[in-house]
Amino acid sequence: MLLDRFLLAAKGFEHHLRAVPPAGWHAPTPCTDWDVRALVNHMTRGNLNYIGLLHGATREEFLALRDADALGDDPVTAFTESVRACARAFAEEGALDRVVDYPLGELTGRRALAVRTADSTVHTWDLARALGADETLDHGLVAWIDESYDDIFAGLALNSRVFADPPAGAPTASRQDRLLTRFGRDPRRPRTPAAPPAR
Repeated sequence: MLLDRFLLAAKGFEHHLRAVPPAGWHAPTPCTDWDVRALVNHMTRGNLNYIGLLHGATREEFLALRDADALGDDPVTAFTESVRACARAFAEEGALDRVVDYPLGELTGRRALAVRTADSTVHTWDLARALGADETLDHGLVAWIDESYDDIFAGLALNSRVFADPPAGAPTASRQDRLLTRFGRDPRRPRTPAAPPAR
């Protein structure tokens, strides 16, 4: 079930990734340090780095590779292959019970996969917003992350640069918007105009 959620989150990201126009790779994203290409690289490299953690990599090795290019000349293929490889690694016998040296604190493979799934879901919104696309996330994923948030992130050092401080939430906001504020997003902020089409 948890692996199914990861694949569902990755599918949502892939949906928007396949719609990136030629002029869209340098569009800004809600992750202020990243344009679209850097966000996609973060997602792709992240999948590969989680494989490393499952196979004994240290948090230092994870962070050293965090921004290394994983896209090459074909970002879509690089991402989709990283998803399949990551899913295979988490499906290995005993993988969910291994303790991994995650940068924000040691985790079992099961919790690491939950963190990865939550991260993938939120970054799907980031990509949709950067592209001016439909920002609606899978309702089941939103509900699961919202209900499981404390269990997923318990004991992790979330006051690091990995997570932004949450903006003030609106009491009448949707469940998705309330969840996004927990990850430092502000869904009420106007979209940045999309990049003009290539000529």
